Amino acid sequence: MRVLLVDLPARDGIVSKDTVVGGYGSRLLPFSRVTTVIGALKRRMHDVPSVQLAYIAGILAQYGHDVVWSRGETPPADIAIVLSSLVDHKHEAAWADEARARGIRTGFVGLTASKMPELFRDHADFLIMGEPEAAVQRLARGAELQGDCVSEAIDDLDALPFPRWEFSLTARPRFALPGAGRPYGGGIPLLASRGCPEFCTYCPHRILAGYRARSVGNILEELEALCRGFKRPYVIFRDPLFSVDRDRAMALADGIRSRGLDLRFECETRIDRLDPELLDALHGAGLRAMSFGVESVSGDILKKVGRRPTPEAQHRLIINHCRQKGIATAAFYVLGFPHDDWASIAATIDYSIDLGSSAAQFKLLTPYPGTPLWKQLGPKVFEKDWQKFDGFTPTFEHPSLSARELKFLLGAAYTRFYMRPSWLADWGRVCTPAARQAFHRMDVPVARRHAREELSLMRRAVTC
Repeated sequence: MRVLLVDLPARDGIVSKDTVVGGYGSRLLPFSRVTTVIGALKRRMHDVPSVQLAYIAGILAQYGHDVVWSRGETPPADIAIVLSSLVDHKHEAAWADEARARGIRTGFVGLTASKMPELFRDHADFLIMGEPEAAVQRLARGAELQGDCVSEAIDDLDALPFPRWEFSLTARPRFALPGAGRPYGGGIPLLASRGCPEFCTYCPHRILAGYRARSVGNILEELEALCRGFKRPYVIFRDPLFSVDRDRAMALADGIRSRGLDLRFECETRIDRLDPELLDALHGAGLRAMSFGVESVSGDILKKVGRRPTPEAQHRLIINHCRQKGIATAAFYVLGFPHDDWASIAATIDYSIDLGSSAAQFKLLTPYPGTPLWKQLGPKVFEKDWQKFDGFTPTFEHPSLSARELKFLLGAAYTRFYMRPSWLADWGRVCTPAARQAFHRMDVPVARRHAREELSLMRRAVTC
């Protein structure tokens, strides 16, 4: 059997799918000079192949089937399996219609197909509901998938074959950028666990299946296989909480070093699950970049959406230690929580600047179907186009801020964070104390200019 695995590039904007936003995906349509530059970098640094499809490729290859990856091409095949997303579902459905017209049985996998099957039923022969491996194993053994196919989560993740990348990864230039851990050209994703043990009401990472973790030995075996197949690979751990178990993270770092694996990697985690000793061990094993959620400076706002706040002292301790070790840091912020107002968002923007992470990502709160937040805010959602649930577009009636104000604050956050001399000094790794002080002094007139521009647009500056 010849199976086509389809991960479509988006027609508009910079789209990330697969495990991003749990699988719903995100889309950045640049709306300012700063986001245009960020989008250009994201287009190459965040264009990462699908680990979900790579697992499917591993299962099909294990059973002797012919696997072909597609970025939109439609070569002859018996079956096509399309990676679904919320932000690009119309494009995916249209591609499936064309494939079926050519006689290819077509199905969808992913969180969106599982939680919003109505978007794809009329365009598919089958939908895989849940993590795909169990259903794909049935398919590989000769079963015919039809209609809605429930795929049970596999408890023992070590039992799965490793993802197969030789079908999808093509040679592309990769080179380091100053201040960025991930190379220009991307990397190879790896899932050391699935699901998330936290209870944030707005996060889709925990709505498909429960939290499970692979053994350290199994992860090390996959890393060894990557090092055999690729020269000094850059690995992107896609777990939303990589260091939830400190001892496990330390054992993984020790295992990488003891086996002499020549690789570099990045991870996403909570900053209160880190300490300098663990960071030193991970850095020695190849950690070069780390992302984490700060979300809001207000602990009260975070508690109301089920997120445990992290003390400011811990933020500063870890970010400063990462800076000393040369580990790039990316902090995530969410603007527009139900209890946010202009002042609280302005305070969060100020806090992002004061923390001084290498990079910052700001998004608007988006109520995603299947999350507890959706049950709360669903009646207030005014956006009817699901593709605009992209993380950058207002979608619901906020109690304190208009859609225009939210989009303005989002743009101001990017401008104020990136368009300042001190960030350029950090990006250029200026270390001389006198030079750094000079750059920081230059921030003051630049901030005044930002305030004047904001006043001209909104009659209100983004200051607390």
